[in-house]
Amino acid sequence: MYSVLLNRLLYMPRKSPYPIVLSTEETDELHRRASAYASPYYVVLRAKMILMAATGMNNTEIAERLDTRREVVSQWRGRFYQFRLAGLHESPRSGRPRLKDVCG
Repeated sequence: MYSVLLNRLLYMPRKSPYPIVLSTEETDELHRRASAYASPYYVVLRAKMILMAATGMNNTEIAERLDTRREVVSQWRGRFYQFRLAGLHESPRSGRPRLKDVCG
């Protein structure tokens, strides 16, 4: 609690250069993703970030509500602004691919 108050005093909220305006289809899809219990957590979290951004919340407020870092919110907000729904998917990573079956 103390760290949240200290952060609010030390860091002024920044206005994002990426205003989010959603179409009806995007809103419906993001609500579907945000409420899907069987989806991976990161899919739900990204959908919630964009829905909150569309209501006019700044990145700092979104990060505090979702218990994540402002930089993470900024990254996904920017990717959504540039690529829309397709930007919320994982990008290919360099290096060795992840193992599918860790147990055996």
